[in-house]
Amino acid sequence: MTNTPYTIALTTLSSEADAKKIARLLVEESLAACVSIIPEVRSFYKWKSQICEDVECVLLIKTRKELLDSLENFFRLHHPYELPELVLLPVSSGKKEYFQWIDEGLNIQAP
Repeated sequence: MTNTPYTIALTTLSSEADAKKIARLLVEESLAACVSIIPEVRSFYKWKSQICEDVECVLLIKTRKELLDSLENFFRLHHPYELPELVLLPVSSGKKEYFQWIDEGLNIQAP
């Protein structure tokens, strides 16, 4: 497997309206080439010693690893959760043309 600079970042939001707002802003600010929204997943988690169950939307954010700090800053400003999920899943390989498209969406000049 090849190590690439590309990653899928994940986050969750409590409403489709918030998910659409965050997705659009991420693309407008060139922090994501594409954001896919998976609506209505059921999440079970422990928060402040309580077991919680909520319906959320999952965002799949197509981006690059070097944008992690910028994504963290963006989430601090725009994500409504007190502690937003932001995890990166490495992309080990993929189609060269798709990666070029990601770079174009991020306004990055790849070698």
